[in-house]
Amino acid sequence: MTKFAKVGQNIEAQNAGWTFDGKVADTFVDHVRQSVPLYEAGHDLVCQLSDYFVDKTSTVYEIGTSTGELIRKVARHNAHRDGARFVGIDPVAPMVEKARQHCADTPSVTIIEDDARHFDFEPADLIISYYTIQFIPPRDRQQLFDKLYNALNWGGALIMFEKVRAPDARFQDMAVGMYNEFKLSQGFNCEEIVTKTRSLKGVLEPFSTQGNLDLFARAGFKDVTTVMKYICFEGFVAIK
Repeated sequence: MTKFAKVGQNIEAQNAGWTFDGKVADTFVDHVRQSVPLYEAGHDLVCQLSDYFVDKTSTVYEIGTSTGELIRKVARHNAHRDGARFVGIDPVAPMVEKARQHCADTPSVTIIEDDARHFDFEPADLIISYYTIQFIPPRDRQQLFDKLYNALNWGGALIMFEKVRAPDARFQDMAVGMYNEFKLSQGFNCEEIVTKTRSLKGVLEPFSTQGNLDLFARAGFKDVTTVMKYICFEGFVAIK
């Protein structure tokens, strides 16, 4: 019998079996806010960065939009740019349902149930990936980066936030320890932390900073910078 255990916010997961489906969408926002350092600050940063890329003719995508929190914020931040379109893409039906409900008051936002790996992107000025690529199987990751690069207009940007691995074992041990301390400080107990870690085996596969930079470079991006870094969480901006 498959054993499920709690990982916080009444979310249950099994060993090497984390999923965004089922009832996860009901409390996902609270869970991720508590789990990811500077989660809200990262949202604010994405909104501020969008000022440099969005105009009244722009199409903006967010892949892995989950409950639509971020795409709604970006759309409302750019509400004065009449004509701009904001599209959230997610492959998980309960997340899409929540996102559509959450964004119902923002008509410039469209939520689509689809997988970014197979989606036909229109030319875009901005694409956002907020802790999403890390859940894409590594074998598919470069192909997705290539696809996002090709979808961008010249001068457009890919904003990507990711959990990252450290460059060597000593720094990785430090990062894991500090991140566990962060989760304890946020109210997770030891059992929840261990259960969540076990559930993500083979599901969450972070690359190092350099590994991500290599993906950008192979796709064709030449101008890439880090805009946020906290322990093992990093935000990148890549301009085509």
